This record gives sequence, C-alpha cells and structure tokens, in this order.
Amino acid sequence: MSIDSLWDPGVQQAVFRLLLEATSRPGRIYELSPVLNDTPAFMAILATLVDKGVTLHDGARGLKQRELNVLQAVPGEAEKANFILASGAQPPEFKPAIGSLESPETGATLILTVAALGQRQMHVSCTGPGIEDRHIFQVQGLHPEWIQAREKWNAWFPLGVDIYLVDATQVCALPRTTCIA
Repeated sequence: MSIDSLWDPGVQQAVFRLLLEATSRPGRIYELSPVLNDTPAFMAILATLVDKGVTLHDGARGLKQRELNVLQAVPGEAEKANFILASGAQPPEFKPAIGSLESPETGATLILTVAALGQRQMHVSCTGPGIEDRHIFQVQGLHPEWIQAREKWNAWFPLGVDIYLVDATQVCALPRTTCIA
C-alpha cells in the first residue's frame, strides 16, 4: 500500500469534500475510489482528519506501525480518544467520549470498517437534518449492537458521537443528529 499520495493537498481536499457531503447527507453512500490509489478508504479518511493534535485509538488493529508514525496522532484509550478506528463486525467493547455540555464537540468520531456498503445484510433507516423524509441504506458487516450503542451514546444531544461507516472504497456518515429507526 502506498500512502504517500494521501499527503497530496488535492487528495486530502477531495476526501474532505466527500466527508462534508456525506455528513450533510446522512445515510448516503459516497465513492472514494477516484482518489484512493489502492489505499483503503479508512486510511484516506484518517490521513485527512487526524494529526499530532488529536488522539487515535486503533481498536480494529488495522494500522501498521509505519502508518501510525505517518499519521502522527497520539495513541489513546478508546474512552478518551478523539478518533476511534474499529471493526464494525465486532460489537463495541468500549464507551467512547461523548463530550460535555460545555464542549459537545469533544465527542469522539468513530470510523467503523464494514464488509460492504450498499449490499444487503442490514437495512438502516435514517431521519433528521439533511434527510428530506426518510432514507434507507444497506450495510453488510455491521454488528447490530453498534446501532443500539449509538442510540445510548447520542441520547443527550448535543452530546454524542459521529460515525463514518467505511468499506474498501466507500463511506457513509451517521452524525449524532441523525435518528435511526
């Protein structure tokens, strides 16, 4: 895997714009492959969002030491990390930071790797800001306990977590403002 291209400003800008679009239209699936250059989508997202000023917990154990060094994020415990990379196939085994009333923005951002977005296994129905009426998408490889845990973590809005579901080349955002039925 070549991660060198991920540091190109044009690539990071393209990934950031897709993440903004995904966050503003929850449940929609966005393709990142045009900018990935054979790099996993989760790595492109991390390279765009994290730096030495944030903490990162690699619960998925998907990052090699070289990648951790290049990202420069400070390793952290899941309960305190700003960003968490985890496998969506396994149930959550931690309670992430959900922020405080004084600083709700300190709630964690979770990047959950899944087998496939847009393929049948689980239907997820979303409502809320950025969704005209109701939006349903499909995901394969997401343990149902993530949805249940997300509801608990986001119960006291504006506290909560934001989640990006990521397969090999696609991303789908579930910000804390989105309701899942």
